[in-house]
Amino acid sequence: MTEVTGTPKSTRANFGFGLDQAGSHNARTMMLDELTSLFQCVSNPNSEKTDYAHAIIDENCLGKRSEKTRKITFRHLASLYGLDQSLVLFRVLRYFWERDEAGRAQLALLACYARDSILRATAPFILDLPVGTTIEREATEEFIESVMPERFSKATLKSTAQNINGTWTRSGHLQGRTRKQRTLVEATVGSISYALLLSYLSGYRGSALFHTPYIKF
Repeated sequence: MTEVTGTPKSTRANFGFGLDQAGSHNARTMMLDELTSLFQCVSNPNSEKTDYAHAIIDENCLGKRSEKTRKITFRHLASLYGLDQSLVLFRVLRYFWERDEAGRAQLALLACYARDSILRATAPFILDLPVGTTIEREATEEFIESVMPERFSKATLKSTAQNINGTWTRSGHLQGRTRKQRTLVEATVGSISYALLLSYLSGYRGSALFHTPYIKF
């Protein structure tokens, strides 16, 4: 039986979902390379958020040029992924990350989607494109403006569109540089399992678990 119970916002926030209007994609992509390097530096999956902060800011494990840049990098990674074992979303991301190397880009994308409102708002534009469709940054800009009218300046709108397209390129859903083409991504066991968990935590039950935005990835 298909059932959607709905999970209260406060509970979803405790799980690690990002429910406010903030987002990191107006400044960064999903930072897959930085996340990969960070997990290599902080190898213990049970590490605390302070351990990630120490590795990035104090030890400069990501090789940033200044303390200011290191602090900004930590802030964006924490915004995108949580970096907090008390959050189910991050704890399970780290679990599957260690066990499904082929699915890491999709796992990271799913975590960002659950936490970043800008990525969530723009996901339908990319996911609904037929495979083989070519798009340019300007088309993404137009879509962002249509769902978030007058939220961004022209400069920020441009950088946000570039970052959104960059994230979907790193995840494998797009290919190319300026003119990007929609491609098909093969799901992995880990990414499907993570998507089902995110759907369950969002309140979906029964067969509805297989018809959620997370499963579309």
